Amino acid sequence: MYKQSLYKVYNDHLSDKNVRHKNKNKKFVYGYNEDLDCVIISKNGTLGEIFEIQGLKVGLPQIPQVINGQDLKREDQYFTKRLKPNSLNKIKSIYDFTQYSEKNKEEYYEYIDTEFNNRNDGYWFMCNNTPCYITGSHYIYLNWTKIDVGSPDFRQANRIFYYFWEACKADIRSYGMCYLKNRRSGFSFMASSECVNQATTSQDSRFGILSKTGADAKKMFTDKVVPISLNYPFFFKPIQDGMERPKTELSYKIPSRRLTRNSLKETETEVTGMAKGLDTTIDWKNTGDNSYDGEKLQLLVHDESGKWERPDNILNNWRVTKTCLRLGAKIVGKCMMGSTSNALAKGGDNFKKLFYNSDVKNRNRNGQTTSGLYALFIPMEWGFEGFIDKYGYPVFDTPSKPIEGIDGELISSGVIEHWDNEVEGLKTDSDALNEYYRQFPRSEKHAFRDETLNSLFNLTKIYEQIDFNEEITKKGYVVRGSFNWKNGIKDTKVVWTPNKNGRFKVSWLPPDGLQNNIIKKHGLKGPANDGLGAFGCDSYDISGTVGGGGSNGALHGLTTFSMTPGVPTTKFFLEYVARPQTAEIFFEEVLMACIFYGMPILAENNKPRLLYHFKRRGYRPFSMNRPDKLYANLSKTEKELGGIPNTSEDIKQAHAAAIESYIEEYVGNKGDNYGNMYFQRTLEDWAKFDISHRTAYDASISSGLAIMACRKHMYRPNSIKTTKKIDFGFSKYQNEGSRSEIINKIWQ
Repeated sequence: MYKQSLYKVYNDHLSDKNVRHKNKNKKFVYGYNEDLDCVIISKNGTLGEIFEIQGLKVGLPQIPQVINGQDLKREDQYFTKRLKPNSLNKIKSIYDFTQYSEKNKEEYYEYIDTEFNNRNDGYWFMCNNTPCYITGSHYIYLNWTKIDVGSPDFRQANRIFYYFWEACKADIRSYGMCYLKNRRSGFSFMASSECVNQATTSQDSRFGILSKTGADAKKMFTDKVVPISLNYPFFFKPIQDGMERPKTELSYKIPSRRLTRNSLKETETEVTGMAKGLDTTIDWKNTGDNSYDGEKLQLLVHDESGKWERPDNILNNWRVTKTCLRLGAKIVGKCMMGSTSNALAKGGDNFKKLFYNSDVKNRNRNGQTTSGLYALFIPMEWGFEGFIDKYGYPVFDTPSKPIEGIDGELISSGVIEHWDNEVEGLKTDSDALNEYYRQFPRSEKHAFRDETLNSLFNLTKIYEQIDFNEEITKKGYVVRGSFNWKNGIKDTKVVWTPNKNGRFKVSWLPPDGLQNNIIKKHGLKGPANDGLGAFGCDSYDISGTVGGGGSNGALHGLTTFSMTPGVPTTKFFLEYVARPQTAEIFFEEVLMACIFYGMPILAENNKPRLLYHFKRRGYRPFSMNRPDKLYANLSKTEKELGGIPNTSEDIKQAHAAAIESYIEEYVGNKGDNYGNMYFQRTLEDWAKFDISHRTAYDASISSGLAIMACRKHMYRPNSIKTTKKIDFGFSKYQNEGSRSEIINKIWQ
């Protein structure tokens, strides 16, 4: 049974005395509410349910007493367009309407005023016996936007999308949204609809469009924006300047507004005495890092931003266009960015960085994300064509009997089953499978799948393991926590403490009898569980760098093949990828992990501070010597500290080969089961590992060293055996007759 995790709904706040008081007096203000830590998108002063959408809390209006469709039977309660009176179809412009008699105009004022209310405040209707609210932008999209198939369908996925977008507009801390989408999700039409909706109600404003190429931006403008504008009813349509179907710029003279007796008179005056010049424009630009540089925008539509290929760079462009949306510290415009992702080398990597820099759960002291945008991802199962019922809900699981779809067709299978069948059929073609994942992702990791031809390792196996791990994340296979000295006394016993903020992730803890299992000899302490497993470590020597940068320190633990009870075979059991405030904290945490598990460590010795830390504390035996040399052939420093240089070409190749062989043997689908490598960050690091820039992949370095440490016998050099004839100095005699005579030639 599928369980949705796209959003959560909260109602507890509605019983709060202060909330009830504000609702009674309609005191809630549109925008971010610090007391409730939510963004209120209600425009009538009330607050109802709070939707938490991927970390962003969005406050809806209070449910009204009267709701459209509440008098209908439950099976008939779904969204339907509010049709325009037939007699209004003849009116093409405000000029035509002014020619009507006041009596004829009177019968339309209420209808037009209601449409403006729906456009501004949003719209309530009953959906399968449940009150359903859609924002004003969503209402305009559904009721007044013409798309390639006619009118859009109501979908619950789009309802959530528009809640999120309205919150981005309302939140003064936000520059807009970064939407990681599915193919054919309707984003281009929704963004075009929003562009026209805002432009037709704005004065002295500019609206811009960018896409992966200038040709794509132009096509969006001419094929979507312009037709949507032309299809608006006369009371929403402003007076347009220039061509009816422009190719580069859509210019409005007078914005649309409510048509009442008074406003109509004002409009008539403006029409006859209109000053020259443009008030509001929508245009597009060619793709480039400096597009719209120096211009002020009220809305920037950024389509296909995950497909900007070199030399164009979406990160560079966003740094430029972000300044078009602010005046000093004040945000005066918003960006509506959305895209599927290309392969990482084809623009996907930059978009991935931008998306994860937009996480609403990670903010600076100004309350903003790193990018300023808010990230949103809606899984494919929420909006996949052919699996949406007439109420707009996805049919996740295969139903016991067919369900009526939004198009009137019967739905007999679930979208999850359909997706699984597609994936199963593509498993023999890795690149086709990864392309399908990117186009129709069920997770963010699917959306950023890379091409297999760009990876040094078997991406198919890595992604099989990643997918499997995602399904078991809630089953406690991996626990986050910390290691500490018992009672805070160093060099005693190390204890493990689960802690959601800890830097260690573990998937196995040794039995009590194997914990803190060390050997003391000649005043030094060594690992007593040597042979059961080992650690690999990518260390660093400098505590910090200017700007707080620097690579992470990484530590991985791996068991060997063993028959010892309670010890898994050939399993990565520990992952640590972090950079504490000081290098000394990192050294101590690595030491505690080694002591707790009683296992040795193979670390890089070209960054020797970690190894000196072990030696000074009396734990030199924990540091493994490089396995590819005999002890007699080690350098003086190597004998003193242990470790392995990770700079020679032979070591680099052996290191990469170790990871490659481990993946082939122990990762991914094994037929009747899956591998037991549960650390997603390491798997993802393997997936993008580049041997020519290997220092950027901390998790790969340390995990590879752990594999080499557990397979040290494979790197042990063979002793060269030579046969030497030995001269014992014996003389040789000739024994003939009655006398023995010495032979001058010595026997050899």
